[in-house]
Formats: sequence, structure tokens, C-alpha cells
Amino acid sequence: MKNMKPEEIENFVQDLMRKIMPQNMMGMMNPQDLMNGFQSSVSQQSQMTGVLNSTAFETHDFVFVRIPLKSDEWLKQLRIYHTSNKLIVEHIPEQEDKHTITLPAIVRKKGAAANYKDGVLEIKIPKNIDMQYSQIDVTEIL
Repeated sequence: MKNMKPEEIENFVQDLMRKIMPQNMMGMMNPQDLMNGFQSSVSQQSQMTGVLNSTAFETHDFVFVRIPLKSDEWLKQLRIYHTSNKLIVEHIPEQEDKHTITLPAIVRKKGAAANYKDGVLEIKIPKNIDMQYSQIDVTEIL
């Protein structure tokens, strides 16, 4: 390895990547092209209407979902529901919009709370620690 020249290493890696990568992705091999493609896809996503940039995470006892709200008016029109594993947010940014966020853990039916501060809506839902295990008796048949 000490005797290899940097150009030889780069040619080896490029050749290896050509063999592994599909042809339609070879144009993205240039790091600058890769970054430009990434930045354009991020800007397209952020310009889409109806997209919530939510974050869901869990602690030992709770599941938290944080949703940045662009307008305080959204608080008046939004509706929030949840099932044991999903959070549903309706009516933002448009009245007909509906967003489903998959939760990282199973949650309880009762005890959820939502707070709004500094442009961020935070939903706190207690985790369900009851795994509902049932023992099955095994009988021996003679």
C-alpha cells in the first residue's frame, strides 16, 4: 500500500464503483454533482405544500412528536388524533390536508398532551409498557 500512488488508488476505486453502481447513478460519482443533486432535492421538498417537518422520538416513558408550525393561526384549525402506533394531524396547512406520522413505540390511549411554544407544537404521549403477553399451556397427548 505504501508504494501505491494516489492516482492508482483513485483509478482503482473508480473502476470498482463502475462495476458495482448502475449506469444511471454514475453521473453522481462526482462529489460536487452529488451535493448539487442533494441540495436541489431538499429545496424541492421544503417548497412542497402540505409537508410537515415533524420529529418523533421516544424516551423511557413517553413518545414525543415535535412539529414546527409556520403560523400561529394553524393552532386554531388543526386537529390531532392518535392510535396505538400513529399520530394523525389534520387541517394544516390546508383544510383538506391529513398527515400520518408513525410513532417509534406503542402508546396508551389516554394521557396525551400538546404544548405550543416558540413556533413548535410538541405532543407528549405516554408509552404503553403492557406487552399483553399470554401464557399458553402445553399438554402432552399420549
